[in-house]
Amino acid sequence: MDAGTIATFDPSSDPDSFRGALGTFVTGVTVITTDSPEGPVAIVANSFASVSLDPPLVLWSPAKASKRFEHFSGSRRFAVHVLASDQRDICAAIIASKTAISKVPTHKSHCGMPIIEGALATFECSLEATHDAGDHVIVVGRVTKAHHGGGEPLVFHAGKYGAFQGD
Repeated sequence: MDAGTIATFDPSSDPDSFRGALGTFVTGVTVITTDSPEGPVAIVANSFASVSLDPPLVLWSPAKASKRFEHFSGSRRFAVHVLASDQRDICAAIIASKTAISKVPTHKSHCGMPIIEGALATFECSLEATHDAGDHVIVVGRVTKAHHGGGEPLVFHAGKYGAFQGD
């Protein structure tokens, strides 16, 4: 499709076009970590957003069909990590294996959560609320501790990873 061409479609009957349209939105790449009976578990998510400054709330939305959903749907604590542009290998490892976080450079937070070294920002959260949302669940977390540093973010657009190129 040409850059100037606009296609109109019904997202209910054309999910591929709907996914493509959603993919035009550039997002950052986050990794969510939590503890589980199997040890630390991680999942990659680009469905992250800020919700409120007062109280400090963030959200993310795991897919119900994800094999990792069960680890996060009942989790009372989790950490959201905004990946840096040079952390694509961490992203790839976590996509390949839910336990890959055990091979990623981390340290334990004040409440025992795995925190990824070198992430641009980390938000340690306690579960505030969940909301059913079709084939996903919206997970709202109250941020109990946050960290951030400088650097360029890893971004995702149209099914590809890249880096932000500012003016």
